[in-house]
Amino acid sequence: ILAVRELSFSIQRGQNIGLVGRNGSGKSTLLRVLGGIYTPTSGQVVTSGKISSLYGMNLGIQPDATGRENIVFRGIIKGWSREELRQRIPEIIEFSELGDFIDLPLRTYSDGMRMRLLFAIATCFAPEILLLDEWIGAGDANFQKKAGQRMNALVDEAGITVVASHNRNLIQSVCEQGIWLDKGVMRAYGPIAEVYKEMDAYFAKVSA
Repeated sequence: ILAVRELSFSIQRGQNIGLVGRNGSGKSTLLRVLGGIYTPTSGQVVTSGKISSLYGMNLGIQPDATGRENIVFRGIIKGWSREELRQRIPEIIEFSELGDFIDLPLRTYSDGMRMRLLFAIATCFAPEILLLDEWIGAGDANFQKKAGQRMNALVDEAGITVVASHNRNLIQSVCEQGIWLDKGVMRAYGPIAEVYKEMDAYFAKVSA
């Protein structure tokens, strides 16, 4: 199965791109190709800038290690220097609101505590290229509000943001440009309003 094919496009600094399309259209696969997780079987992806993604956050996580130790593990995977780790660990602990739990094994955490820690790690640096697969909600209502503010700040600071989502209001509020994928093929690329208009017209015709 070719999950995505016949794709050719470029994204310039300052652009926020929304990936839209039905389930199985190839949005998440394309994000993983852009992030270097999947290697294309043909063609090439050329990127310039530090990439950060909010998927695969469990990579390198050790349940028997403490929260503090897992910050170090994730930082090493992300390529952080010792100085970056030293600077960021206190900020991550504070943002995650884990307090003394940070020195307990991760396996003792609730799902909400674990997500708060992983989210705090993943978002502590503003990247040059930010890849998002849906908008992440983490923890209780108060923490979700704080997480939403940080996500908005990351998008504002990133040079390029690519978001895959079914949430039309979210895409239109964050992205000026859009890519419509259908069965792994790019059907449209341009201003997000025009992309949605073309997509809606296509599916209205198909269902008529």
